[in-house]
Amino acid sequence: MRITFMLPYASTAGGIRVAAIYAQNLAARGHEVTVVSKRRAASPRFWQRVARKLRKPRSRFVPKEATPQLDFLGDKHIVIDQFHPLDPDVIPDADVIIATWWETAYAVAMLPPSKGRPFYFVQHHEVHGHLPAHISRGSYFLPLKKITISQWLIDTMAETYGDTDVALVENSVDLDMFQAPARPQQKRLTVGLMYATNPFKGVDVSLEAIEIARQQVPDLQVVAFGARHVSADLPLPEGSIFHHQPPQAKIRDIYASCDVWLVGSRNEGFGLPLLESMACRTPVIATPTGATLGLVEEGQNGYIVPIEDAATMAARIVDIGHMTPESWTAMSDAAHTKAQSYTWAHATDKFEQALNTP
Repeated sequence: MRITFMLPYASTAGGIRVAAIYAQNLAARGHEVTVVSKRRAASPRFWQRVARKLRKPRSRFVPKEATPQLDFLGDKHIVIDQFHPLDPDVIPDADVIIATWWETAYAVAMLPPSKGRPFYFVQHHEVHGHLPAHISRGSYFLPLKKITISQWLIDTMAETYGDTDVALVENSVDLDMFQAPARPQQKRLTVGLMYATNPFKGVDVSLEAIEIARQQVPDLQVVAFGARHVSADLPLPEGSIFHHQPPQAKIRDIYASCDVWLVGSRNEGFGLPLLESMACRTPVIATPTGATLGLVEEGQNGYIVPIEDAATMAARIVDIGHMTPESWTAMSDAAHTKAQSYTWAHATDKFEQALNTP
């Protein structure tokens, strides 16, 4: 099968990384895979924006950016200047073409049938304050067959957009990459989280919970990693350990250095750190967003807390800090066991099946 993925840009961000994993796995199964992504550029100055509107859109390839996770594609990774307008000649003919973001959904919807049967890989409900909501929301009404990653997105597509023909393919975890040997609970309670300033990630709530928990566990240690530097508007607690853009192999060690991982999201498509941390034997405290309800078994491998409820999250942090070594080990083992049932090979089976379903 000839398969084209349309990425908003190439990076190691969670959703893009998932699409890259499917591209690589499908190519390994003998499919002819192409990835098209848009160049990430600094915000243009006023005169550049004017010139861009006046000039004829480029229709040929532009130099490729550094994209290690897509290096296996070679010249099958095409980097373009823009999606709108898009020269169809840039896009190879294919059997299927997969949009992965609302902007690419519009581009895919306007391509001729020779570019492939159109799909929309929905990894989040991309209707946020910083986006043109009426346009991003409108992408879900486009005549594209949807594949999504969690039951709440299945429900959202049905209830909000009237689309009940949506395939469910849950994300998985690279168990060779994200794994850790059994370990005891640390004497100093260590709490981890992924740092991001996007409000829907709920990092502010997690940090508030940490401050409340410190009233009972004063020496609590905080470990975090993120794609951007810590903002003065959302500082980490004094003494925190922060890893900026760590390589994937290092992220595994970060998860394994913690006694509990916090996911305080207000909204989430799936939440890969949830599954990755569990694969590294770290219990989780998470809000009921994304894949939480399917992954977290209350009191067994972690806890589920209400959205924006810092007090309850803090209480659960303290509960884990006060666990006996035997109880924490049992919770750690249960988290690891749950993660073992999610593999990318199985997920790729379901993704491939979705692409072949009429």
